[in-house]
This record gives sequence, structure tokens and C-alpha cells, in this order.
Amino acid sequence: MLNGPEVPLMVLFVSIAAMFIMRGPFGRALAERLAGRAGPARTAAEDQDIRELKGEVEELRNQLADVQERLDFAERVIARKDDRVGALPKGGT
Repeated sequence: MLNGPEVPLMVLFVSIAAMFIMRGPFGRALAERLAGRAGPARTAAEDQDIRELKGEVEELRNQLADVQERLDFAERVIARKDDRVGALPKGGT
């Protein structure tokens, strides 16, 4: 067991070493990881997959916008037809 001046000197040495390690790139990477900002490194294939998925999502958004426009048009036509039905003159035999 250590007694005497060696303990505070060892604590000081370990503290200084830890400070230098944590102030460097390792410490910054650890801080970003703990903050949730840094994820695992991606490969080129994963980047390509992400780009393809983004393209597909954009295409789906465009298709959805087209479908919404067609639905709006159909609703307007149906609403117009309903207005005309009520305005038709009643005839009969």
C-alpha cells in the first residue's frame, strides 16, 4: 500500500495525462459520441445506398403530389356534378 507523498504525486500525474488525452482527438470523438452527434463511419456502399434511397423518396413524393392533384380534380368534378343534379328542372310525365 502506498503511503506518503507518492499518492498525491500519482494522482497528479494521472490527472494531467487524462487531461491531455481528453483534450485531443480521442476526447473530442468521445464527447461527440456521448452527445449523440457522431455515428459510426459509413462505407462508400452505404453512402451510395443512402443516395439511392433519397432519390426514391423524392420520386415517391412527386408521385404522391400527382395523386393528390388528381384527387383534388376528381373531388371538384364530383362536387360540380352534385350541384348540377340539384339544379336540374323537374320534369315528368
